[in-house]
Amino acid sequence: MAKATLTIASKNYGSWSLRGWLLCKMSGFDFEEKMVGSDDPSTRAELLLLSPSFLVPCLTHDGIKVWDTLAIAEYLNEILPEAGLLPETREARAHCRSISGEMHSGFTNLRSALPMNLKAHHPGFKVWAGAQADIDRIMSIWRECLAKTKGPYLFGPSPCMADAMFAPVVTRFLTYDVKLDSDCASYAKAIMKLPAMGEWLDGAKAEPDEVVELDVEF
Repeated sequence: MAKATLTIASKNYGSWSLRGWLLCKMSGFDFEEKMVGSDDPSTRAELLLLSPSFLVPCLTHDGIKVWDTLAIAEYLNEILPEAGLLPETREARAHCRSISGEMHSGFTNLRSALPMNLKAHHPGFKVWAGAQADIDRIMSIWRECLAKTKGPYLFGPSPCMADAMFAPVVTRFLTYDVKLDSDCASYAKAIMKLPAMGEWLDGAKAEPDEVVELDVEF
């Protein structure tokens, strides 16, 4: 059987690519990564939030192509149910899917005001009202989950689909110096300590490609 391939965009700027990549890593899925350069017009449009749909990451496996991060998550859960991408109980699975879907379809102010940029750091960054409302809602989601499960991840001792969905948000909070309460800060630290996150960050730092529009000086 041919090895699976995950097509991704920039590791420095590609929040959706990070989500898909983390899902594959969390599930223990054996795959090769294929990078699409940020000079590709469709990829560039996605990174700049100018595309109506997101076609990377894209997982190719057994002649099947799966794009859209939530679709990749459900596909991996279907073929590797023992990997634990979804929690054990029906109630927890429903909650996990709900907050993952909210992350997938919402928080547009956060995405545009605080674009993912792993190489950047903006101490004292001014967060405006629209993005602050998104930040407040995300922190509320995290606190609710952590209060139920005691962490360190959103649904207990092991990372799952929801953690992959919110991991790029953690990096945004660090890049733009967003102030977090102790519970949310502990959760962010747990995400950044994941070996897969370290591997992705190393790749981002070594990446030569730049998207000038996302490297603005705030």
